[in-house]
Amino acid sequence: MTIQLNRSSWQVTLDVWRAMFLREIVSRISADRFGWVWLILEPILHIVLFVAIRMLMGRVKFIPGAEFVPWFVIGMMGFFLFRQGITRSMGAINGNKALFAYRQVQPLDAVLVRCFIEGILKTLVLLIIIAGATLLEYHIIPHNMLGAMAMWAFIWLLGTSVGVVLSVVNTVLPETEKVMGLIMLPLYFLSGVMIPLQFLPHALHPYLLLNPVVHGIESLRMQFFPHYHTINGIDLMYMAYWALGALFLGLALHVRYRIRLIAK
Repeated sequence: MTIQLNRSSWQVTLDVWRAMFLREIVSRISADRFGWVWLILEPILHIVLFVAIRMLMGRVKFIPGAEFVPWFVIGMMGFFLFRQGITRSMGAINGNKALFAYRQVQPLDAVLVRCFIEGILKTLVLLIIIAGATLLEYHIIPHNMLGAMAMWAFIWLLGTSVGVVLSVVNTVLPETEKVMGLIMLPLYFLSGVMIPLQFLPHALHPYLLLNPVVHGIESLRMQFFPHYHTINGIDLMYMAYWALGALFLGLALHVRYRIRLIAK
């Protein structure tokens, strides 16, 4: 067996990511006996609860161009993908402090690996829910498969980018995690996950469109439902600018506060 002594920086980084991936995935799933079940149970409970509320209120169960349940499932899973990228990132640095004693391991590695794992887990959960919904005769197969995959990746990138920024902010200011916990609930409603944006007053649309998550979720729905018409102003490039801007800001913060992130 040959041992490679001279490895490139990319080879070292890939080895670090591989080792951290195995460590994180075991911790993510086996730390709690209920972990695997909750990954699937959480979105299912959201679906059952909100569908029940809609039925009790006697509201319309169909969205123009899409059936309500599939429409809600896609929006909810898109938001969960974005949310988990942020919430899991904020604790990534403090959760891996011991590993920073090795100079090959950087705080950014911990954040990116966690976001990657969340992307994989949420994708698996989405596929399981789509399979289950198909058995229940709900049509959630995307009309444009490649487009749906691209929109899913864009939402993941947005959550990862914001997570990279907040991973630094939360390490420097630990109160950030509590603040983001309070923000996520209203953001859940304001992102058009449960209430169609078309049903809201037209005067609110310009303000709702300032939220990049709205553009991602509505773009994802349009790839699933060919006859779905959202509000005017949905622009995927707007979300892309947010994602790239947040990513560059996050990378700059990691460089600026690198010593503090390792030592704190």
